[in-house]
Amino acid sequence: MNFKKLALVTGATGAIGKAITRQLLATGDYRVIMVIKDEEKALKVLEDIRQKTCLEDIRFVKADLSVKKQIFDLASVIGEPVHILINNAAATPRNRMETAEGIEMQFAANVLGYFWMISAFTPHLKAGAPSRVINVASYWAGGLNLSDLEFKRRHYDNDEAYRQSKQANRMLTVAVASRLAPLNIAINACHPGDVNSALSNSMGFGGHETPDQGADTPVWLATSADVKGITGKYFEHRKQQVCSFSENLRDVELLFEICQKY
Repeated sequence: MNFKKLALVTGATGAIGKAITRQLLATGDYRVIMVIKDEEKALKVLEDIRQKTCLEDIRFVKADLSVKKQIFDLASVIGEPVHILINNAAATPRNRMETAEGIEMQFAANVLGYFWMISAFTPHLKAGAPSRVINVASYWAGGLNLSDLEFKRRHYDNDEAYRQSKQANRMLTVAVASRLAPLNIAINACHPGDVNSALSNSMGFGGHETPDQGADTPVWLATSADVKGITGKYFEHRKQQVCSFSENLRDVELLFEICQKY
């Protein structure tokens, strides 16, 4: 019987997500389920990790995180305690796109995807408590417009939409923290680092840090005793930072209420 703890990692086929997965496995304490959208990419990542590390406690499950039903269906399939949830997946389409449900894609994947994963897996995290949720956000954040979250009135720009989504991740971390604390579930947000990835390239940026450097803070927040008991905070390079977005508790609660309606 496998007594290793279970970690879920979304966006595990990306540069940072793959490094997060590998680092978690390397601790020897965790099994990892990669939550992925592209099965072909997932098979390559899985095979690459297994060949280079000989680590076998890894598998993947498929779900489109911009679709609420797929997330909750996934939660019903994974019928065991979860000890770590790392929300890392993100989308940055250059043009405004909508999901099949008619939700703007970046808001659906980057914000609601995190929100729905937490909601769907709260029972699993409660069963695995003390457990932790890590929201991979960014210092590249701002411009949140609570009256036009889906860019229905504003001109859509994928960089602006991304910055808004990362601000929302940081704010929702605070909103959710007080609700999860009684269940012994901690949640924190972080900037992963400036990594040259498909996501950064889609917004016209490169990156000077390696994927392993980008994965360092998320994995540290997920596993280290240094942050035991800390929740609702924002970190960069393993250091807690003041998040001005999260200090406006009125907007934090309003954003939470809006997300609940989707």
